[in-house]
Amino acid sequence: MNGYTLFDTAIGRCGIAWTQRGVAALQLPEAHEGKTRVRLLRRFPQALEAAPPAAVQRAIDGIVALLRGDACDLSSIRLDMQGVPPFHRRVYALARTIAAGRTLTYGDIATQLGDPGAARAVGQALGHNPFAIIVPCHRVLAAHGQAGGFSAHGGAATKLRLLSIEGVQVPGTSTLFDAAA
Repeated sequence: MNGYTLFDTAIGRCGIAWTQRGVAALQLPEAHEGKTRVRLLRRFPQALEAAPPAAVQRAIDGIVALLRGDACDLSSIRLDMQGVPPFHRRVYALARTIAAGRTLTYGDIATQLGDPGAARAVGQALGHNPFAIIVPCHRVLAAHGQAGGFSAHGGAATKLRLLSIEGVQVPGTSTLFDAAA
């Protein structure tokens, strides 16, 4: 069964969808709960709202803890990567190794993938990340440590807020709480 549920976090009501293979998507909060649900169901129209299975509930608990500011490693959450292009899978695997409170740049990831000229392709892959937070694309910055873009509701302000929760100060922002307000 393909299922989904919404759940409360310190940054708002998130959504998560799953299949028998693992978590298929994590939806960060939209302007209100209805929009969060619609965006998740647009990507997974066959999903039925349901109580999450134990593995998905553990993922939710970890996400809630991380967004509360607790140290929490989400790298063991099983993801359903069906339909994810091979390059994106490689980018996501590398991004999942970035610990909370740490960052890399798009160029760093491209270099670690063996293709230093692929920074833009890394950014595009992360811009299509269906597993935000679990694949911590918010921990990947533009050149010189600048925030860069973020495809979730709120854009770069949301990215800065997530980094602030993890204790990361991004150059060019006075305080992350001011930047993310």
